[in-house]
Amino acid sequence: MTKLISGAAVALATLANGGSEYVLNTMPDGGYVRSGLSLEKAQDILDFTKEAMSKAIEPDQLAKSVTLSTGATAYDLRAPSLLFNPVITPIRNTLKRTKRPNPGDAAHWKTITGLTNSPNFSAFVPEGRRAASITYTMANASQGYATMGTEDDLTDEAKLAAEGFEDEEALVQMRSLYKLMEIEEVSLLLANASLSLGTPTAPTLSASGSGATLPGAPTTYSVIVVALTPLGLLHSSLANGVATSVSVASNDGNGNFTINCGSSNKSSAATQAVTLGQGLYATTPWVNGAAGYAWFVGTAGNETLQAITTCNVVGFTAPLAGGRQAATAITGDCSSESKGYDGLLTHAFKNSSVSYIKTLATGTAGVGTQLTPVGNGEVAEIRDMLRTMWDTWRVGVTKIYVSAQELTSLTKLVLTAGNAPLLRVNTDTTAGEPAPVKVTAGSVVGWYFNPYTADGGRFIPIVIHPNMPKGMIFGYAEVLPATYMSNECPSVTELLVRQDYYVEKWPRTSRRQFYGTYCQTAPAVYAPFCLGVIQNIAPTT
Repeated sequence: MTKLISGAAVALATLANGGSEYVLNTMPDGGYVRSGLSLEKAQDILDFTKEAMSKAIEPDQLAKSVTLSTGATAYDLRAPSLLFNPVITPIRNTLKRTKRPNPGDAAHWKTITGLTNSPNFSAFVPEGRRAASITYTMANASQGYATMGTEDDLTDEAKLAAEGFEDEEALVQMRSLYKLMEIEEVSLLLANASLSLGTPTAPTLSASGSGATLPGAPTTYSVIVVALTPLGLLHSSLANGVATSVSVASNDGNGNFTINCGSSNKSSAATQAVTLGQGLYATTPWVNGAAGYAWFVGTAGNETLQAITTCNVVGFTAPLAGGRQAATAITGDCSSESKGYDGLLTHAFKNSSVSYIKTLATGTAGVGTQLTPVGNGEVAEIRDMLRTMWDTWRVGVTKIYVSAQELTSLTKLVLTAGNAPLLRVNTDTTAGEPAPVKVTAGSVVGWYFNPYTADGGRFIPIVIHPNMPKGMIFGYAEVLPATYMSNECPSVTELLVRQDYYVEKWPRTSRRQFYGTYCQTAPAVYAPFCLGVIQNIAPTT
């Protein structure tokens, strides 16, 4: 029986066959054969389609229809991408960046820190006589330039796929610059190129008390201590261990290089017998340049990392944690890194004869020494720093940098009923208005008044710094007072620049483009007597 071919079937076959009702293919014998979609098959397709569309969808077939779960929806992507990476750089932001005309490999300068007369505070002379010559206290100083940089890369596919979304080529360079600024801030405050921590003294141990749950008692415990620089404290943790050095996989293909992370060599082991219920306590002499201490505890030869403290004292009363870094991982002094430069704290530590350094006393029974409230809203240690810097050098601190821990401690010490009233509520209703019934909680100490200045006193902002070590307060006189006449010092600290931020677009060796953001700088601390550090501070409870 001949199938009736509709005009729609002819149109479908013609469309499928590229404009003809059928396709002629040449055979090897020279003949022809039809191929493609025949008119009969085209009519069958139309018949099947009509039959399917004429039937109602059964309830059990509804799940097979198009829904949100099938993904047949638009993709609403907000552009550009969101960068949630805080870049807090208060010291970098305030330092003057000065490019030397002929920088060489290091910056050099001379300082005059004293003019002495004979006698120093009297200049009277007899009739017709002459005074003695002034004597000078002079010093040579220098700071080598250091290069720091970050790199990022972008594949061709990533660059092209981002078109219409964001300029990824520009953004990888911008993000690299932000990261370099963040690292530069850390370095300006904490970097250490020249001050070695060496090997700490073996801890002094004791056992006392009752109720402790140290396992295996009676047992003889062995304790080893490692000192940490401010940068080493930042790098180290109980989970990841003490950071000694890290091997950096350079993008230049010339092998890895090593960066020291800020830890000293390990001390000799000290041992202490502990009986049931006693706690184990350890102290070590403070190491100049240290900001923290890592304590390795266990039986002799099996000491593992059990605590990292910002005071030179620690106590253990609970079972020791397992799976921690072994003391055998510490094999040498990695406290300084000669590829870098000295930050502000390191300048204070290594110039301790002129800078102000106050180390609080070693605590007892595992508890460090807290700051001391005076009773009139002052803190004794900060008051003493301000007065000493005035008495010795006639300078005044302009910024006090603290961690969140010390800001909390200062607030507890100052804003107490014994030092200052917490709330001031107006109860005078004579004006016809009711007294307020709402007050604001969360008061914080934001300023400290320094009475020891030549102009009658100044308010010093207390600045929380994201990289300031816990247990430490940094007082910084950013400028010399006007009484330092003809000092030729633009600022106390100046960031000398051999080459400021620049981008290297490296030659391509693959379908991936590398970008490097670098700078070459040297922080020159002209007046280290303008730096003050209070350290070994236990948090106020």
